[in-house]
Amino acid sequence: MITVKQALAEVLNLVSPLPSETVPLRQASGRTLAAPATARRDQPPFAASAMDGYAVIGLEVEPDAMFKVIGESAAGHGFDGEVKAGQTVRIFTGAPLPKGATRVVIQEDVIRNGDLITLRRNLDENPYIRPAGADFKSGDQLVPPRLLTPSDIALLASMNIDQVTVTRRPVIALMATGDELVMPGENPGPDQIIASNNFGLAALVEQHGAEARMLPIARDNRASLEAAFALCEGADMVVTIGGASVGDHDLVAQVAGDLGLERAFYKIAMRPGKPLMAGKMMGIPMLGLPGNPVSSMVCGHVYLLPAIRAMLGFPPEPRPRLQATLTCDMPANGPREHYMRARVQAGQITPFERQDSALLTVLADANALLIRPVDAPEIGKGETVDYIPLG
Repeated sequence: MITVKQALAEVLNLVSPLPSETVPLRQASGRTLAAPATARRDQPPFAASAMDGYAVIGLEVEPDAMFKVIGESAAGHGFDGEVKAGQTVRIFTGAPLPKGATRVVIQEDVIRNGDLITLRRNLDENPYIRPAGADFKSGDQLVPPRLLTPSDIALLASMNIDQVTVTRRPVIALMATGDELVMPGENPGPDQIIASNNFGLAALVEQHGAEARMLPIARDNRASLEAAFALCEGADMVVTIGGASVGDHDLVAQVAGDLGLERAFYKIAMRPGKPLMAGKMMGIPMLGLPGNPVSSMVCGHVYLLPAIRAMLGFPPEPRPRLQATLTCDMPANGPREHYMRARVQAGQITPFERQDSALLTVLADANALLIRPVDAPEIGKGETVDYIPLG
């Protein structure tokens, strides 16, 4: 058995960044920026008012000062003239600051009578002006790699960018295997169960920027497995689920080997997830996950997501580990790194009592994987542990 660190290094060595493509801004949310996006204008493009009020020459502002209103500046409709001594322009939030004005007096600090205003005695000292280019300037950039969020999309739009260069989504072919599986909605036989791992993994990879190609269930015979592998053509990674162990009915490794699999490793010192396999087949990276539902999902978080991020152009590295304080005592760990389903709240982490790798209800209630290192000694409540967030 190899360590989790060694296994992840092998998996990451199998993949490389994918080429880029250009998409409309409307389709760029959740994609990974692959080339710098350069602002085409300043924002704001002009000095603008931050409040509704009156634009004046700042040096003239004092209690009881009077000004003549000579016009109005609204968003989209600026004032063409110039503010001179003793003059003011009625201005609204977001409107261009008129030439000559250096301050906006908020309307709450003004008494207006016809075309004359008088400033009140307790004046707000804030000038309420947003300078041109205060947010960003023409030529400023968003730099890759960057997962584009809704806030990024708003920023790109304001930069006057309508097309974005992003990394192509990795296509992950997901192959559930086993005679015991039927699809959700079907009527299972007395010895069958519902396929769940492929659905969970499809949701996981799509949540993290990849495209899931969910294949028909491959049965425990050579012809069915060969037919399923043929459907993987053009994928960026093949992920098999189940059948990678050494039992009489575990044929995935045998068939994959006959199809040219160059296996990088098999078996890892971790739980859940010991029977993990990886390599390249027909030039395509392959990851063979365990069939137990929790094992496959845990391995998806530990190995598959870092591989997807590497294909998207991010550094090839493990998922970041966070830290939290234990709410209970924990016994010593054994010779395999343990990824325990747990719940983190307000900086404290509580592992679930039941850690059986078949219990999806526990995984659904968890929001973290608490990590116990190999041969870790027993630890007490209040100590700090590492974890990987789920989601």
